[in-house]
Amino acid sequence: MMRHILGAAFVLATIIGSAQAAPLAPVGAPETSDIVAVAGGCGAGWHRGPYGGCLKNYANPAAHACPRGYHIGPNGGCRGNGR
Repeated sequence: MMRHILGAAFVLATIIGSAQAAPLAPVGAPETSDIVAVAGGCGAGWHRGPYGGCLKNYANPAAHACPRGYHIGPNGGCRGNGR
């Protein structure tokens, strides 16, 4: 009888000793993953619009009177942003 109790205790100790709540990452695992950062859940090249929809990040240069970083001033000329 004592032999069965010791055998059961040994098996139980072996099972408990080998259990891991959260196994460690393998050595040499890459630091990058398959996760892609996105803007507001829309994906690369898109952003959230004012009503929650996804809008494409692009501007048609031909549709703008001034180059990037400038805006139309009070007299119709191009002025730098912040001036």
